[in-house]
Amino acid sequence: DLSTPPTVRIVHSGHACNVEEERHTERVYTIREGETLELTCLVTGHPRPQIRWTKTAGSVSDRFQDSSVFNDTLHISKIQRHQGGRYYCKAENGLGSPAIKSIRVDVYYLDDPVVTVHQSIGEAKEQFYYERTVFLRCVANSNPPVRYSWHRGRDVLSQGSDKGVEIYEPFFTQGETKILKLKNLRPQDYANYSCIASVRNVCGISDRNVVFKLTNRTASPSIKLLVEDPIVVNPGQTVSLVCITTGGEPSPTLSWVSSSDSLPEKSVVKGGTLTLPGITSDDAGVYSCVASNNVGNPAKKSTTIVVRALKKGRFWITPDPYHNDDNIQIGREVKISCQVEATPPEELTFGWLKNGRALRSSERMVITQTDPDISPGTTNLDIIDLKFTDFGTYTCVAALKGGGIPEISIDVNISSTTVPPSLSVPRGKSPLVVREGDTVELECLVSGKPKPIILWSRADKEAPMPDGSMQSESYDGVLRIVNVSREMTGSYRCQTSQFNGFNVKPREAVVELIVQYPPSVEPVSLELRQGLGRSVSMNCRVLRAHPSRVLRYEWRLGNRLLHAGHFDQSDETEYTVKSLTREGWGEYTCDVINEAGAGRCTFLVTGEQRFNAFSTLISFCLSSVANSTHCECRIPGFTCPM
Repeated sequence: DLSTPPTVRIVHSGHACNVEEERHTERVYTIREGETLELTCLVTGHPRPQIRWTKTAGSVSDRFQDSSVFNDTLHISKIQRHQGGRYYCKAENGLGSPAIKSIRVDVYYLDDPVVTVHQSIGEAKEQFYYERTVFLRCVANSNPPVRYSWHRGRDVLSQGSDKGVEIYEPFFTQGETKILKLKNLRPQDYANYSCIASVRNVCGISDRNVVFKLTNRTASPSIKLLVEDPIVVNPGQTVSLVCITTGGEPSPTLSWVSSSDSLPEKSVVKGGTLTLPGITSDDAGVYSCVASNNVGNPAKKSTTIVVRALKKGRFWITPDPYHNDDNIQIGREVKISCQVEATPPEELTFGWLKNGRALRSSERMVITQTDPDISPGTTNLDIIDLKFTDFGTYTCVAALKGGGIPEISIDVNISSTTVPPSLSVPRGKSPLVVREGDTVELECLVSGKPKPIILWSRADKEAPMPDGSMQSESYDGVLRIVNVSREMTGSYRCQTSQFNGFNVKPREAVVELIVQYPPSVEPVSLELRQGLGRSVSMNCRVLRAHPSRVLRYEWRLGNRLLHAGHFDQSDETEYTVKSLTREGWGEYTCDVINEAGAGRCTFLVTGEQRFNAFSTLISFCLSSVANSTHCECRIPGFTCPM
């Protein structure tokens, strides 16, 4: 057998700064940010190994272009700093262990330095006076680590060159920031300071510098918001937030941020003014104006935008809690509760009507409301000692004091036909047997008046619903699942909610869902090389299938059926060709079939490579003869020329 296990070697092309051989095992390849990375995996082995590139860390941001993952050459154009790391090339052809080699890619870069100015702690005055200690801190992101140097005007500043100046690296930043300390400010200290950041021209990266002008007016920023807090608005309004600078030298830059990480797409920022046109509830939140001039801490002032809204109107009926009975009865107590989500909650007002006429609280009809600051807001109407004349339609009306929002009204009918719910699964609707990929409707019949909302959940409390939530609401008792998958097999519980119905112990029922799917098999594809007259065996194994009890298999060569049968206890089927002929080369398939479909193993049986190996062996033999070494041939019918 002339098959050989894989070997692998990584070579680079593209824009390398340099390549170091490090400790025999690892190579380090340095590249400048923005250049093109090309790594090629040179493999040998027979059959030809499959190649896969992987990278350590493996976080989502590190996923390189999928197209290059299975190619010999890994190509990353305009490489970014986060794409540095160790890259692995893995080659396998099923013989022996996979061959793996790695190379470490170091991405070099140098950002512009930033100078920030700080006063000594406890000196909280706005201005920098004489006898004040000031720190200038220089920071630049880089790889490799950066070196800093300071200049005052044209003079180079170094430790000890000026009594009023100290230069040091704080230990907690591991040498990545350089601090210039100016003790007891003197007139000559008001000057232009430049910080130069250098990575010593590695990869041709030139030095970067920044200038800061220190004056006796240098001060941290201060700002003022010309808006109320909070701002309560109606949907559709245009809102403008105005922020002005009240101090700071150099002049601060203003920016806006929101509590939702990013400003709404339609927002417009002009100077210190943020405009939000056509505001919606999604735009509500905290908006902050931030002023920065690299002196001291940035200044930040915030306001909250509240968008008026009324939503999710619900009701429920509670029969007399002192009697163990779910029905409404004359002479007993009954309570109607009504709930809405209101923004802002303190503006919420409720009113009650009976048959369209306003209802006031009395000894027998008691109206109460929850704390108006609590959301969702709830109002209750207690009817004590229910009389026949109390039957009718009760309406609860929710509104906001600020106006501009349509009110919500909810009708609840109380009569002799008002009865608690019952729940059942229609005949033949459980268990439901469907195929993977189908759309399925799980159904529960609910009776009762009024009909409550139905809550669907998985009977296994840990398992989420198909949409990822733990439970979902249905107003018609139907749960619709599109593109059903095998993971969705299981028991689904439907139960009555207290909402829009009776506030009684929930009724519940269970629907069983069985999802059938075609067999998963291995190997999906395999190439087998074998010479004429030899035997070859092919094995197709079932990994998963549902239903798994009725599995058939069919072996074919091309379109010709070779063998068919049923699985008994085994989960695999084997087909053997005892002696290969030329007609025996080709594509063999094994289909494993259940009610949901078929899975297929494919075997490509070929002998072509043996001729290449044959000629290689002849040339090897001939060279062996020339070198007078012994050559032993093991090919039937062939003798080495000695």
